[in-house]
Amino acid sequence: MTRVGRVQRTTKETSVAVEIGLDGTGTVDVSTGVGFYDHMLDQLGRHGLFDLTVKTEGDLHIDSHHTIEDTSLALGAAFREALGDKRGIVRFASASVPLDESLAQVTVDLSGRPYLVHSEPEGMAPMIGSYDTTMTRHILESFVAQAQIALHVHVPYGRNAHHIVECQFKALARALRGASEIDPRQTGIPSTKGAL
Repeated sequence: MTRVGRVQRTTKETSVAVEIGLDGTGTVDVSTGVGFYDHMLDQLGRHGLFDLTVKTEGDLHIDSHHTIEDTSLALGAAFREALGDKRGIVRFASASVPLDESLAQVTVDLSGRPYLVHSEPEGMAPMIGSYDTTMTRHILESFVAQAQIALHVHVPYGRNAHHIVECQFKALARALRGASEIDPRQTGIPSTKGAL
């Protein structure tokens, strides 16, 4: 079984091409023009063991919002496509990941129903390089909307903005990896409904 999703999305604001392989080795080739976001997508691929290619050209002369948002939408759609009918997957998973003084706790359900709960410490620095730290929640909202998953992300404490955001992506990677893995005991779709 090859579980790969490919999405191309072109608007007047951006051109995005995403490919994700769920059963990969963490090979990542990412270029969005937003350095810190590239770094976060690299974390997602490497710690999720997803083979991930992302190529985005966007209207960065305005700001990074459209580039980040459209990339996240395409990534969510590609992830959903790669899951296929979800036959045999684990479905639920959680991961807690520390990064020095920060801790992220992520729980995911590949449910077919988009829902996000997100909390992180208040008073975070507003920018990490050219990355607006308020975009982290929007990235997750956009990804969840297209991936059609339920996602709970909680950072109970943290001081450094870089660490607070990065541990979220690492924990997300580990939770998505765990939930999307094939369970050798699960022969059907893991739902009493018979569909996800």
